[in-house]
Amino acid sequence: MTPSSKLHVATRKGLFTLEPGRGDAWEITGVDHLAIPVSAVLQDSRDQTLYAALEHGHFGPKLHRRKAGGPWEEIQVPRYPERPADAEPERDIMGRTIEWKLRSIWTLEPGSSDQPGRLWAGTLPGGLFRSDDHGDSWQLVESLWHDPRRQQWMGGGSEVPALHSISIDPRDPKRLALGVSCAGVWHTADDGASWEPHESGMRAAYMPEERQFDPLAQDPHRLARCAAAPDVIWCQHHNGIFKSTDAGRNWTEIEKAGPSTFGFAVAVHPEDPDTAWFVPADKDERRVPVNGSLVVTRTRDGGRSFEELRTGLPQRHAYDLVLRHALDVSADGRSLAFGSTTGNLWLSADGGDHWTTACPNLPPIHAVRFA
Repeated sequence: MTPSSKLHVATRKGLFTLEPGRGDAWEITGVDHLAIPVSAVLQDSRDQTLYAALEHGHFGPKLHRRKAGGPWEEIQVPRYPERPADAEPERDIMGRTIEWKLRSIWTLEPGSSDQPGRLWAGTLPGGLFRSDDHGDSWQLVESLWHDPRRQQWMGGGSEVPALHSISIDPRDPKRLALGVSCAGVWHTADDGASWEPHESGMRAAYMPEERQFDPLAQDPHRLARCAAAPDVIWCQHHNGIFKSTDAGRNWTEIEKAGPSTFGFAVAVHPEDPDTAWFVPADKDERRVPVNGSLVVTRTRDGGRSFEELRTGLPQRHAYDLVLRHALDVSADGRSLAFGSTTGNLWLSADGGDHWTTACPNLPPIHAVRFA
């Protein structure tokens, strides 16, 4: 077994770090921010700095950074500007007032190697922020925030829109694709100066027939781009699984994939764009494994067929829900990890063929990320 060297697990009660131990076992080697919800985690491969987004309840979201070999330090969180005094209150599609206030940091992503200080943050309520100084300061990407179409965005799992996926084209870091629940997939080719939604082929079965193909009605749960073939992006959508082979401009629906095409998480092999993993569930109100049997589905032919990977996973009375950031694949394309809202963490060293329970009693897991 030659897994990645480290795994970070963000939970409802702290950040846990695991490293390989004896044999196939992984051991908890670090517990940070104990009892505090951690909504997002990033270990920046450019300089090994570790970032953790915290949710302090009454005290609001916080952001902490630990440089390689150093202690944790609190840094600036993304801040929304003051609403102009003479501006009309913005309301979402349900008629609720849209607050210009940070509720949560949902995702953190690094810039490219030639942007050493660049970080991106996606937040509730649907804001995109950029830092060029390792998180010491943040700037709201106002071109997206002030786009008049944003007032048609709506909440999915939360009452306000969530910007949860930031996918950077490794060939050109000025090209980004964003996943927003619920507003679809938004693209920029000019480092955020302008934006356009691209969801041709996406279908929202939960909408009235006349709005099922409306770009702003789509609810992508997670985007995953293949590093070696960046034009291929996989999407776990509320309505099912979609795949793009032209960097997200057009999408094809995958209609059959194991026990269900509903779920939240997706991971794609870093070198093979035809290989991707999903964790299906009963959709909408239930949100538990189909028939109480936990499986990971894998395609190795671009979505034409799917395998149901069950070895090592509970097959009776399993009620584990896997959130959108709680599945990850390492840079070697063989090591995988996923965690559930019941605090179970599983690892595989062979692409998902076999799974091992790494931790059965963690707090509810929000995100997992290989270092």
